[in-house]
Amino acid sequence: MLTAAGIALSQTGILPVISFGIFRILVAVTGVLLIVSGIILWVRSVYFAKIDSGIKNNHLVTNDVYAWVRNPIYSMFLLSCTGAVLIYGNVILLVLPPVFWAEMTVILIFTEEKWLRDLYGEEYEKYLEKVNRCIPCPPALKRGKI
Repeated sequence: MLTAAGIALSQTGILPVISFGIFRILVAVTGVLLIVSGIILWVRSVYFAKIDSGIKNNHLVTNDVYAWVRNPIYSMFLLSCTGAVLIYGNVILLVLPPVFWAEMTVILIFTEEKWLRDLYGEEYEKYLEKVNRCIPCPPALKRGKI
C-alpha cells in the first residue's frame, strides 16, 4: 500500500521524479527487470517447487527456488515493489524497500520461522544455515564455490 501511495503522489507531482535522460531509462529498465524477476520467482515457487504438495504432506520444501531463498513469495513482493518504485523514478520512495525488508524480516522471525522450527526441528535449523531468508542466492555462491 505504501508503494501504491508513493507512486500516486509521484504521478500528482507532490513527490519529485528522476528525470536525467538515459539514467532515467536505465532505472526504469532495472525496475522492469526486478518485477519480471519477482514474477519468475513466484511462478517457480508456486508451480515448479510444488509448495502445495509440501504443505499437504507436511514436508519441508527445500528444492527448486526454495534452495535459493526460504521465502520466495515474500521476496517476490519485495522485488516487485522495488521495481515499481524504480519505474516511477521517485528517489524519496527508495526508502521503502529497506523498510519492507526490515518489516518482513521481523514478521518472519517471530511468526513463520518460529512455527517452522517447532514443526521441523533440526531439519529446518540446517535449512536456515544454508538458505537466505529473503534475498535469493544460488546455493553454490552461498557455499563460496562460485
